[in-house]
Parts: sequence; C-alpha cells; structure tokens
Amino acid sequence: MEKIIRLTKENIGQEHICCAISDRKCRESYELKKQWLAKEFEHGYSFYRIDARAKVFIECCDAEKAWVPVDAPNCIFVGCLWVSGKYKGKGYAKALLQKAEDEARARGKDGLVTVVGTKKFHFMSDGKWLLRQGFEEVERLPYGFSLLAKKFNEKAAQPAFRKSAVAGECGNKDGLTVYFTNRCPFSEYHVANSLAETVRNRELNLEVVKLETLEEARNAPTPATIFSLFCNGKFVTTDISVCLDSRFDKIVDKELKRQSAKA
Repeated sequence: MEKIIRLTKENIGQEHICCAISDRKCRESYELKKQWLAKEFEHGYSFYRIDARAKVFIECCDAEKAWVPVDAPNCIFVGCLWVSGKYKGKGYAKALLQKAEDEARARGKDGLVTVVGTKKFHFMSDGKWLLRQGFEEVERLPYGFSLLAKKFNEKAAQPAFRKSAVAGECGNKDGLTVYFTNRCPFSEYHVANSLAETVRNRELNLEVVKLETLEEARNAPTPATIFSLFCNGKFVTTDISVCLDSRFDKIVDKELKRQSAKA
C-alpha cells in the first residue's frame, strides 16, 4: 500500500491535489482549488492523499467550517473521499476514512458527518459503502440527498441540514441557475466556459452564483456546493457534464418534462 501524506499550506505549492492533474484546459481552475485549500488550511482543513500520481484522497474539516448547509456541532465533516482506477478494492478508502476518524477522536469530536446522494450523484461518496463503515442516515431530503453520521457520542446534538437546503429550490424561478465553488478544480472552467457556451447556443437565460464565502456556502439552497444546476427554481443535478453541449439537452429536457407533468 502506498504511503498516505497530508497536504499543508507549506507543501501544497509542490504537491498535486489529485483531480485535474493533467487537464490543461482546467489549469486555472486547478490553481483556484489550490488557493482555496491554502486558505482553508488556516481554519484546520485536512487533505490526505496517497503519495502517488493518482485520484486517491479524502478531505475533511470541522463541520462548523464546512462549505455545505449542514449543522453538526463538534463533528468532523467528510467532503470528498475518492479512490479511483487500479487503487480500488485495496483498502485505501478505509485507510483514508480512518485518518478522518483518528483526527476526530484525537480532538474530542462527537463524530463524523457527510452528505451523499440517495442515488448516484457526481462528486459525492458512496453512501452504501459508508453505511457499512458504521455511518447511519440521520436525515433525507426528498430531492436526492442524505445526511450520514458516524457517532462517537450518542448524547451529542443530532446533525441536520440547514433550512436553506431543505426544499431543493432556489430564488430564480425563470430559467437556469447554477451554484458552484472552488472546492473542485473542474467547476470554474466548466461553468465559465462549457455551460456559458451551451446556453448561449440555445439562447437561454442563465444565472451564475459563485459561492465565495463560508457564510454563502452554508446558506446555499443545495448540499452540493461543488456544482448544482437548477431549472425554474428546482434542483436538477450535480452532474457537471450537463455543462457540455452534448449532454445538456438530455438532462434538462428530462427535468422540463417532469415539471410539466406536475403542473
């Protein structure tokens, strides 16, 4: 098994951050993610990855500092947990998750929390696998998200989604709205370039909301602050491939038909 290393403000300039390592078109977005991480490291953010050129990593932080609309006092929030390619099935996911748990226990936290999709959502961990690791579902939203917790202290406050994210709706009820952050090195590029071109080709209205502060992210209308697309105020997807001209119509037309059927 490869060694697991921790990225810090001191070494992030020399180390890769797993995603978009060689994607030239996302180079600017990649650097924005690095800048975001460097700032978050000052607030106790943790990033562990294997010492190899691979997508095998975990990100976690105090839940109070997590860029998601979740209240989980005295817990550690697990963000991205990703093991890809030839490293799957070799114990890396468990080893990375153990890093987060060890950190939480050492700091006297009440448990771990994370957000997953009730169906497969892009940029979200495998909920079924996490349930097998001792997590339990503490809240489920009707539009596809679940809040999981692994509790160390059963008397601790129950984690919950914040009110802003419960309905799965945003303020703009006419057209498309996208919410994103620099938590992912793909988001900025595909929103600013791919999606902008796609909607321009179709002469559609698009409102872009970049969540640039912790407060904005914690009050977002979506638990998927990496990337979320809304149509006429309703949540559609976390799938960033919707930005691509070749994928847009299939995903958005399905949502429009659903909305029409409910009208």
